[in-house]
Amino acid sequence: MTAPLHPTGHHRMLEAIVAAVGRVLLGKEKQIRLSLACLLARGHLLIEDLPGMGKTTLAHGLANALGLSYNRIQFTSDLLPADILGVSIYESELKSFRFHPGPIFCQLLVADELNRTTPKTQSALLEAMAEGQVTIEGETRPLPKPFFVIATQNPGSQSGTFPLPESQQDRFALCISLGYPDAVAERRMLEGGDPRLQLATIKPCISLEQLLSMQSAVGRIQASPAVLDYLQRLVTYTRTSRAIESGLSPRAALALLQCARAWAMIEGRDYVIPEDIQAIFPSLAGHRLQGETAHQGGALVQQVLTAVDIL
Repeated sequence: MTAPLHPTGHHRMLEAIVAAVGRVLLGKEKQIRLSLACLLARGHLLIEDLPGMGKTTLAHGLANALGLSYNRIQFTSDLLPADILGVSIYESELKSFRFHPGPIFCQLLVADELNRTTPKTQSALLEAMAEGQVTIEGETRPLPKPFFVIATQNPGSQSGTFPLPESQQDRFALCISLGYPDAVAERRMLEGGDPRLQLATIKPCISLEQLLSMQSAVGRIQASPAVLDYLQRLVTYTRTSRAIESGLSPRAALALLQCARAWAMIEGRDYVIPEDIQAIFPSLAGHRLQGETAHQGGALVQQVLTAVDIL
């Protein structure tokens, strides 16, 4: 049965989630909205930032506001795939092997400092993200629904990192940075105490059934031919510009459309406008576009948005 579209009702529930998380992550409303759009679009989120900026607070706040089971994995250089996926252990009492699921079997997983672990362990997580399931010792086990990964990585300039290849970064629908709080938000934090202590006070704003229904409804948010034309012009520009080494992939184009639809839902509409695409584009393209020098993604994003007309 097709989930009905209820723009006004969805808008109220989603605004309640944004407000709830905003009480513990002060001054970061846009990043909260982008994270929520990524989840509604069934994507996964990458956060690149310095330690202590609130990455884990964002994830934990979302999990509480959405009523999702939550696990966090601290990635280190000695972490093995089995530490994430789980392992079968022989139990003498049963005279058989019993599977012990790893922390990946949850609805919202924080993969903290993903680029501090080896490529082999990174690949184990990314395969699960792509397939929504894990295969261990020949048996396929489905992951819970929804399954949403928020991975964090330290800037590549820091020591002890294994940078994610471009093909693996493409697995993340959006990449955001929280950055330092503005003066007003930081003053509120200093005067009111550590906002993380209020995480336990965040109660679920929607049911699991409502969340899954909204995820299903995202695909039916209308995108007119004119909006699709604009999206295609953006994608085509990234593939033809001499300043960009490799353009956006078809997977990225689909993610852009789905996340723009989710953004429209958060804004209370059942149709996409060009401003929805523009709101999503920097977070979708910044970690994908490569120029002649490293860390050029932000400048390339602005170049694309400036060069491509809406009409």
